[in-house]
Amino acid sequence: MSLLSVRDLDIHFGTRRVVEKVSFSIKAGEKLALVGESGSGKTVTALSMMRLVESARLSGEILFEGRDVLSMPPDALRDLRGSKIAMIFQEPMTALNPVMTIGDQIVESLQLHKGLNRKDARMQAIAALKRVGVAEAARRVGSYPHQLSGGQRQRAMIAMALACGPQLLIADEPTTALDVTIRHQILDLLDQLRRETGMAILIITHDLNLVRRFADRVAVMERGVLVEQGATATVMNDPQHAYTRKLIASRPQRDVGLAGEGCVLEAQSVHVDYPVARPGLRGWVSKGRFTAVQAANFKLAPGETLGVIGESGSGKTSLALALLDLTPSSGDILINGANWKGQSRAQKRDLRRRLQVVFQDPLSSLSPRLTVEQIVGEGLEVHEKSLTLAQRRERVIGALHDVGLSENGLIEPLLARYPHEFSGGQRQRIAIARALIVKPTVVVLDEPTSALDVTIQQQVLQLLAELQRKYRLSYVLVTHDIEVVRAMAHRVMVMKDSRIVEAGTLEKVLNEPESDYTRELLNAI
Repeated sequence: MSLLSVRDLDIHFGTRRVVEKVSFSIKAGEKLALVGESGSGKTVTALSMMRLVESARLSGEILFEGRDVLSMPPDALRDLRGSKIAMIFQEPMTALNPVMTIGDQIVESLQLHKGLNRKDARMQAIAALKRVGVAEAARRVGSYPHQLSGGQRQRAMIAMALACGPQLLIADEPTTALDVTIRHQILDLLDQLRRETGMAILIITHDLNLVRRFADRVAVMERGVLVEQGATATVMNDPQHAYTRKLIASRPQRDVGLAGEGCVLEAQSVHVDYPVARPGLRGWVSKGRFTAVQAANFKLAPGETLGVIGESGSGKTSLALALLDLTPSSGDILINGANWKGQSRAQKRDLRRRLQVVFQDPLSSLSPRLTVEQIVGEGLEVHEKSLTLAQRRERVIGALHDVGLSENGLIEPLLARYPHEFSGGQRQRIAIARALIVKPTVVVLDEPTSALDVTIQQQVLQLLAELQRKYRLSYVLVTHDIEVVRAMAHRVMVMKDSRIVEAGTLEKVLNEPESDYTRELLNAI
């Protein structure tokens, strides 16, 4: 008998049907992967398993242990959620409560569903964080979500979901924010818990390598319709549907031009550390220091891409923030020979024009209160104040044209829309347009494709390559995705525990690594 059985599920938002006649089942202990592009209906289908989409109209059947979830009363749903069916959400920063510590959020779940006292629940919370690879779990249990890296937040979310021992775990992109070694550790952990407890797993992902390695069966969705399902090996090796074949063929393709001579960005002995609270009474009189980056040195040539790889917490993002002068640092950072240090406010404003950034999650980095025209044109208001409104709009339209964002060939209808009205791939194009409109020399790319499905990822990488050739851009690419590095980078820098452990050309570092740590990263792909 199936643990979960979905039969002819239809999901409507108003008059619009977003999921049509979807049927599948999961047995106890089974691992089913649900794959498809952004907007295919994967997540809304998964959320419906626990009736978490209040504005949707559901029809069909969702049977869990023989009981129809669609007809359950509120008390039964409360018992189901978190205890019997748990979910790992895709974006932990929006799913975690920002005013509660990570430990308190796990404790709350344990007390609610397991009836533990606070002391025992806290001990189990620390153990849960250790199980998912959170370093210094006893200290991190008292951290708030904003004090953790993206990978650490995702691990905390996984620990919370697993704390109550659910029978079915729904994992919505559970390893998107994790580096390759931790990704495998998390998958191994989930598999171990599945074997020990008989827990079934429904995993939603765009990572086909993960599907091949992890899932027993795979179901493929396109525009709300389940177009193909079967054993993973069968579907991946002999796909029957054209859409499945398209997904499997969508892998990052290397497309880079030649780098130029000279240096547009240089880091000299860059050091970044942060104040941390000391335990006990000492914390009242002084702060400790946590070192995030030590003695970082590199040069970046015109038209060159430097890939910065390493595990979560290795110092990659702290180095990127230091390059952008968004966090205090020591050492020297030179942009076209001009040092951040000793510059006036006006001079720093000019340097910021030369060095722009595209963040990992476009939805959180784009203001929800501004239209696309305001978001993309905001930099012109700071750096080119003499432009008229008409000239500014013309530049905005040109930037959106450069990143390939239009509707039926027209750009003007998009200008008055807001970020939430676009897909993830479209939002990332808006973020790229915002960075490019002020004509920078260097763009820092912080995990620019980690939240995108495979086909959109390929499109964005091709776009970045085209823009690099067109405008002679230099990129600092911060990522944990080795395949993206292979597709884009000229040179690679590997970071571990705040230090650069290896650096060199792409071919040298990835084909003949000297560091044991680099070999460990490559073996984890």
